[in-house]
Amino acid sequence: MSQFNIEAEIEEIAGGEFEREPVPQSKLKSWKSFLGMYAGEHAAGTEFVIGPLFLTTGVSAFDLIIGLLIGNLLAVLSWRFLTAEIAVKHRLTLYYQLEKICGKKLVIGYNLANGILFCFLAGAMITVSATAVGIPFNMEMPKLTDTVPNGMTWVIIVIAIGTVISLIAARGYETVSIAANWMAPIIVLAFLASGFVALRELDVRSFSDFWNIWGEGTDPFPGQTKYTFWHVVIWSWFANAAMHVGMSDLSVFRFAKKANAGWTTAAGMYVGHYMAWIAAALLYAVYLKSPEAQLALAEGNPPTVAPGPLAYNALGIFGAVAVVLAGWTTANPTIYRAGLAFQAIMPKTSTFWVTIIAGSVATIAGLFPAFAMKLLDFVALYGFILAPVGAIIVFEHFFGKKMGIVQDYAENQNKSFNVAVLLAWLLSFGLFYSLAHYFGIFLSFVILPTWILCGLLYLLMAKKRR
Repeated sequence: MSQFNIEAEIEEIAGGEFEREPVPQSKLKSWKSFLGMYAGEHAAGTEFVIGPLFLTTGVSAFDLIIGLLIGNLLAVLSWRFLTAEIAVKHRLTLYYQLEKICGKKLVIGYNLANGILFCFLAGAMITVSATAVGIPFNMEMPKLTDTVPNGMTWVIIVIAIGTVISLIAARGYETVSIAANWMAPIIVLAFLASGFVALRELDVRSFSDFWNIWGEGTDPFPGQTKYTFWHVVIWSWFANAAMHVGMSDLSVFRFAKKANAGWTTAAGMYVGHYMAWIAAALLYAVYLKSPEAQLALAEGNPPTVAPGPLAYNALGIFGAVAVVLAGWTTANPTIYRAGLAFQAIMPKTSTFWVTIIAGSVATIAGLFPAFAMKLLDFVALYGFILAPVGAIIVFEHFFGKKMGIVQDYAENQNKSFNVAVLLAWLLSFGLFYSLAHYFGIFLSFVILPTWILCGLLYLLMAKKRR
């Protein structure tokens, strides 16, 4: 059987998601598909967690409001001029493009790590939705310090939600995009309404009243890190490091007609990672004035961060439903990406079934509240692990020809293991992780230097090999 026929057979088995070939012109999508997806994915259930967590770090008003403005702009620019630019030229998934450079054996380890981390992130979304579904059952909500399931009701609800989300994701990008477009307006409206309700509850009558909610900042809650302006800027820039500088969203933007579709990420950043985070922080500020929260603080314990009850207290049933939908719109594309990572390891397995596997892993992760309650720390670690590998693709794309290196080395040289890639990642990761651990540096601060060093080391080693 010819190589062409093998690839065609794999594509047919995989369900037509073009995992191992460029997306054809007939399947390209307009910017509207991406607008709905990014607005839905990033105005999501986890925003109900991240917003409150910023309050627990004792951040000031200037640091939060201006820091988020700048950090999210840097994220949008990364998507537009790196991810989307490369995606529309090659129209390949991250996993297949890495295979061409790294070789099949090396990329298996990356795909496995990538898929599992995506599953853990999706699990946090399932946790968020479960806090809303559990309201009518008087379910005990997970605490900020909880790591394991707190009861059978929690387990049953998480499994039910995870099953539904996995089935939607397994139907492919088309279904994921349609679901996001339908749900995004509802979720955005819920965040806006939550913010206005919270402002009323906090008796905010002027901009100065709004500013004074954070004021000059406070001491962080027990067990939390104190955030400054630069913590907010860098963390918000790299909250999605694996997707933009890490190139994971090559798998999404390969369907775009033009690289300008990358600008649609602004809908996610400024509706979700700006408005929604601030609205959720306002809801938590209302909760912090309650006797229950004041008692917890007086005892030296951080008050509960449960998105479902926060939204329900502000908007009633509509708020709870919005939290459930918000979890779905983020978990769906995340599980879809994880399924593509696993499918790259098992190319003859259908996309449907590898996505079901990814959804099952995500559901198991969702049983453990720690992934959601420690989301700021997990997101930083997740980006730090995955983002440097994206530098290999970026530096080869923009500088490979100028440096005279063999591009798509593994494919062109018929190699299954590109040592230069592994060494570049190990050296950059090992150096900056050691520095961060030894000197107590905020992990997000070292993502960019790790990314740059990884790309430079790869080019230098690849040139020397030539």
